[in-house]
Amino acid sequence: MIIKTNRLILRPFCGDDAADIFEYLASPPVNCFADMKLNSLENARSEANRRSSYSEYYLAVVLKDSGKVIGEIWAFPDERNSDTFSPCWIFNGDYQGKGYALEAAQAFFNYLFAEKGARRIYAYTEDYNLSSQRLCEKLGMRKEGFFKEFVSFVCNTDGTPKYENTLQYAVLKKEWTNTFK
Repeated sequence: MIIKTNRLILRPFCGDDAADIFEYLASPPVNCFADMKLNSLENARSEANRRSSYSEYYLAVVLKDSGKVIGEIWAFPDERNSDTFSPCWIFNGDYQGKGYALEAAQAFFNYLFAEKGARRIYAYTEDYNLSSQRLCEKLGMRKEGFFKEFVSFVCNTDGTPKYENTLQYAVLKKEWTNTFK
């Protein structure tokens, strides 16, 4: 499955993506991706190969003109509600602020609504991740909740869990259709 936009290609991962993946996962920018941290190019190769098996819902975000992987976006159907998806995205910091995340997410949301029968898409973001919050808002998602000390991805220096405040955003298919025809 391949999705093309003006500047991007969203496609399944392949083994050749390892070096690009390593660039943005050697030091993940927010704590929710701490468990994705890669310590070597060899780990990145294994990760690229593992991700290639999720071709329907886990996509590399690739620059059309160069073939460089600049990030990824994924969402799997909710176990209880197969028409509900919660996407995640992470991008190489060198390519942020250029509209790539918005372009990729719009295309991916269109795919989920039109091809995968999504009725509702919701996303979580940390209260300090302002760029992700802005992206959700540009996607027409509404803020549904603020969860104080909701989840822990990392530990404090003393070994105790570091709990993070989390915001939830969502958009329904009928809202998306009215906004992005």
